Amino acid sequence: MSARLLSGNVVAAAVRAEVAARVAALRARGITVGLATVLVGDDPASAIYVRNKRRAAEEAGMRSIDVRLPATATQAEVEATLERLNADPRVDGIILQLPLPEGLDGQAAVARIDPAKDADGLHPRNLGLLVLERPGPRPATPAGILRLLRYYEIPTAGRVAVVVGRSFLVGRPLALELGARGVDATVVQAHSKTPALPELCRRGDILVAAIGRPRMIDASYVKPGAVVIDVGINRVDEGLVGDVDAESVGEVAAAITPVPGGVGPMTIAALLENTVALAEGRADDDRENGATDG
Repeated sequence: MSARLLSGNVVAAAVRAEVAARVAALRARGITVGLATVLVGDDPASAIYVRNKRRAAEEAGMRSIDVRLPATATQAEVEATLERLNADPRVDGIILQLPLPEGLDGQAAVARIDPAKDADGLHPRNLGLLVLERPGPRPATPAGILRLLRYYEIPTAGRVAVVVGRSFLVGRPLALELGARGVDATVVQAHSKTPALPELCRRGDILVAAIGRPRMIDASYVKPGAVVIDVGINRVDEGLVGDVDAESVGEVAAAITPVPGGVGPMTIAALLENTVALAEGRADDDRENGATDG
């Protein structure tokens, strides 16, 4: 492989150190930052993701609140759990691990999270703030990708960015972020039903694969010298692979994110960054309202 590897582990470590310093500053004021993770069911991959998020929160000095519900939980039970966490003063950020088990509505559940405790940045109100380019918690994976691009000084202004994927978790908000003022990419949103997809992808100076298909994006999709961001995490017989065929793409692209160790760590770092920002906002509101820290 001749492409430069864009390590999310390296960048995430720097972000987590910044978060830990902000958490410590709040603790010096008598404020403990709390992050609640909600896992429904017993999917092994989801359990690993939640464990990694909890560990990262604890390492940053946050209180980690772990909530588990069985796969038999009803929609009402999931939403009641989120409402309870909304009302819990120990909780500054809430993460509902998605996807939920079959039969449950993840988007409806996310909408029950208090927008001021939405660590994932996926509440409809916060997505609306993203559309309006107003401050608020940003969807974690897109925020992590932008942080990665900035760290490695990948230019975006005036570049064509092709985003393959249209989920509300990654593809749609990332397209908005890349096209926002100050980032200024020209964005093409594509998906599995896009005609002549390889040809379209080859227009991208930046190509983001977030389609959920193992190694779907091979060298035929990539413009020589492009930067390729692989969001996919797929379990196959030989382990974890991305949506990009890294071996072939690595001979064409200028830079590529590895799987694992690329976008995944950045997502967790962005979750922590959202959480501490939410805690800082609550602390400032309490101060303005005359409440004491604690």
